[in-house]
Amino acid sequence: MSRRPNAKRAAQLRKPVSNTPSWIVPAAVVGGIAVLVVAFLVIRWYTTPLPPKPLAVDATQQVVAQLAGIPATELDSVGAGSANNRFKKISASPLTGPTGKPAVLYYGAEFCPYCAAQRWPLIVALSRFGVFSGLQTTSSSSTDIYPNTPTFTFHGSTYTSQYIDFESVEASDRNQNPLESPTAAQQALISQYDTGGSIPFIDVGNRFESEGAMYLPDILAGMSWQAIATALSDPSTPQAKAILGAANLITAAVCDTTGNMPAAVCSATSIQAIQKQLG
Repeated sequence: MSRRPNAKRAAQLRKPVSNTPSWIVPAAVVGGIAVLVVAFLVIRWYTTPLPPKPLAVDATQQVVAQLAGIPATELDSVGAGSANNRFKKISASPLTGPTGKPAVLYYGAEFCPYCAAQRWPLIVALSRFGVFSGLQTTSSSSTDIYPNTPTFTFHGSTYTSQYIDFESVEASDRNQNPLESPTAAQQALISQYDTGGSIPFIDVGNRFESEGAMYLPDILAGMSWQAIATALSDPSTPQAKAILGAANLITAAVCDTTGNMPAAVCSATSIQAIQKQLG
């Protein structure tokens, strides 16, 4: 049976601290913080995916061809999938591009992981209306949230379509160095609708606009471009549900600006259903 020590005995068991130098406690605190910072950096270094090496031109073209060749039946079966519908309907003068066709404006940056995620469905969707050339692979910043998300860049690419014009602005590279600047007209739209300053920003013909990605980039972490493209061939994968679902949302918005042309794309059951949701 334990007994409570008397006051005198208790005093003898305590080590006096009155003579402790005043600098000890602050030094210990600083040292502890330093240890935590070092530990955090080490853990982050080990857990952050390494930036994937950009693909060669031929390999990039092969992946882009896979994205453009996803069967319409598979896209229709996914519907909106797990994508978050971020479109807001707007009423303004129609937005047209250099050739006078309805325009889709994209504003983003290469360092941005949400832009990295959103480019995948944007490429899938727009490939249903036209053809990309000159796309290059890249990845988001190594130091931002969702580091090194594999993606493409629209910088230096071209897009041709008989239905729409596509205008893209990649404001910064993956190291946040200035890359492209919007025109005065593009900046006016960005300032008017993207009041929160979020990227990516997409304006579809001045009928719909969206800010941010339609799914979280984490489902692409550690994957190669080829692996992601392969995952899209199976509609049950998380990547297909998110990317193809977002592509269908974008497709439905674009169809609204083209008078539902081409009919082979815009008459799909899933696209018609999403259009009703968009209003």
